[in-house]
Amino acid sequence: QVHFTMDPPLPQTSKAPNIYKRRARALPSRLTRVQRHNSMGVENLSPTLLTSIRCVGNYDLGRTIGKGRFGKVKLATHVLTGATVAIKIINKKKMNQQALEMVQREIRILKQLSHPNIIQLYEVLETDRVLFLIMEHASGGEALDFVVTHGKMSEDRARVFFQQIVSAIAYCHKNGIVHRDLKAENLLLDGDLNIKLIDFGLANFLSKRKFTTPCGSPNYAAPEIILKQEYKGPEVDIWCMGVVLFVFLCGRLPFKSKDMASLFHAILAGEFKIPENLSPDASDLLR
Repeated sequence: QVHFTMDPPLPQTSKAPNIYKRRARALPSRLTRVQRHNSMGVENLSPTLLTSIRCVGNYDLGRTIGKGRFGKVKLATHVLTGATVAIKIINKKKMNQQALEMVQREIRILKQLSHPNIIQLYEVLETDRVLFLIMEHASGGEALDFVVTHGKMSEDRARVFFQQIVSAIAYCHKNGIVHRDLKAENLLLDGDLNIKLIDFGLANFLSKRKFTTPCGSPNYAAPEIILKQEYKGPEVDIWCMGVVLFVFLCGRLPFKSKDMASLFHAILAGEFKIPENLSPDASDLLR
């Protein structure tokens, strides 16, 4: 069971000038091997010494760009090519069996996916205590931060982003995978401001059986999740896509609430207000 917690509201910002062009960073050639790694002195690494790691495989570690319950994400540079990657360092000793199985499933899923709008897993290095996921680095930051910084998007900009999200999610569904945690925070941008879908920790493989576990963020929760009903999966992703599009076009979350109960009531009742300045086509799509 995944317990819901309230998301913080989006900060109110004025619309800043559109700045869409940034220099793209070089990426390494695709690597897919999974190996037990002991050639660089990390086989017997203690979890308490994770902060002292300077080199993993063929990568020199840089600054920390993210932290989580079971580890952190660091920038890293390939010692031969100079390409920049992100390395997710996971402390297995802090994880129970269920969490370990979820990580292993995420790895299996990412290894099956190859799409320009889905973050790429290049390589996995594993010791008895630590997992290193060497991944594509999206240098443009979160799509949510883009909205916070620049304000709500024009329909032309939102259309480009949304088309890329639709392409990524449709690819997942076609390959029998449902994401189940789609939200603006799980959408990164590369150096050319292309969408990169991330965080497949709650993703799962589609089957004839329906899902029963509530997943994701409360502000993005589909009605069937709130009602604790069985669900197939793709429909939940599509609901979340609608919430993401609303955030892009309106600069805020669609359902206002003071607490979880009122939030869920608003979602179940479909109570949200579409700004009058949106085009009829955009308004119709959000409805």
